Amino acid sequence: MPSTENSFDKIYAVVSRIPRGKVCTYGHVACLAGNPRWSRVVGYALHVNPDPERIPCYRVVNRVGEVSSAFAFGGGNRQRELLEEDGIPFLDDGRVDLSRCMWWGDETDGQP
Repeated sequence: MPSTENSFDKIYAVVSRIPRGKVCTYGHVACLAGNPRWSRVVGYALHVNPDPERIPCYRVVNRVGEVSSAFAFGGGNRQRELLEEDGIPFLDDGRVDLSRCMWWGDETDGQP
């Protein structure tokens, strides 16, 4: 496991940049933070998020767009509510429509 303090800081820096109306996946946050193998580390870091106002962990979903049933700040229903307040579209099966709102780590809507 990577150095917790250093890796968490990198993860929090990435997540704090996800704009309103966009989401990112655990795996892509891991890539942007410097290690594509950190997906689980991302999940743990977000679970212990020290500053949810500044670090919008609810904007991180799994690789297929599902919200977390174990969302640390109120469960999956609360995560969905927060995403809907951000204008995030959901598919009929309850997943986030990643094709419309995935954030790739830059300030544009374009894919890498």
